[in-house]
Amino acid sequence: MRLVTWNINSVRARLAHVDHFIQTHDPDVICLQETKVTDNEFPLKAFTKQGFEHYAIAGQKSYNGVAIFSKLPFETLESPIWCDKDDKRHVAVQFKDGTELHNFYVPAGGDVPDPELNDKFAHKLAFMRQMTAWFSEKKAENNKFILVGDLNVAPLENDVWSHKQLLKIVSHTPIEVDHLNDVMKSHDWIDAMRHFIPESERLYSWWSYRSKDWKKTNKGRRLDHVWVTPALKETLQHMLIDLDARDREKPSDHAPVIVDFALPL
Repeated sequence: MRLVTWNINSVRARLAHVDHFIQTHDPDVICLQETKVTDNEFPLKAFTKQGFEHYAIAGQKSYNGVAIFSKLPFETLESPIWCDKDDKRHVAVQFKDGTELHNFYVPAGGDVPDPELNDKFAHKLAFMRQMTAWFSEKKAENNKFILVGDLNVAPLENDVWSHKQLLKIVSHTPIEVDHLNDVMKSHDWIDAMRHFIPESERLYSWWSYRSKDWKKTNKGRRLDHVWVTPALKETLQHMLIDLDARDREKPSDHAPVIVDFALPL
């Protein structure tokens, strides 16, 4: 099973990018974040015509939104109302072999890394605390869970272009990293991307639009993640960040993350 997670930054604005990605990489499952479209206006035909007949979408106008498209049949699972805000940040499905897939878009958190001064940052921390509590309650040794999405935290020193310069910048502050680590501990999650790329190597999935030459400056951050529970560790086969997608005309600021699993199709 080839799975991709991608903050698309408006699915309707980047349908040509999605089409090119599908033709190039032939994924089986596509997880999108920041789709920015209501469910009734989602361009479903662009996906179903290419064999993605199974889908679960949760969207709203202009903001947030998550979606899962699959060539493999699944059952859509119920999602909590995170932080008492129905702001479309989580969608989950279960495949026939029992594997659950959770697609998240964690709040970005604004610009000021202080929950007392910034409601958006407080929301981000509260969201991760609820994720920790929720998965702690669901934890079981035989759970086959995959968690993907734009988690809006770059936890490791080599997940950012400058650890020292970004310590006080939202997405890499110690409090955010601690909260994300708590989520990881909640189900002994395995970082699938770092399963293939050691922590000593730089690894990014997001580059700011503000940089005129993102490749040359390479001031990136790894905000996008793929995690698996221990029961799925042995199914991990390959990982790739599609930098070509970030280099296309009018791209998303996030590159797609691809992970191959040895799971039944």
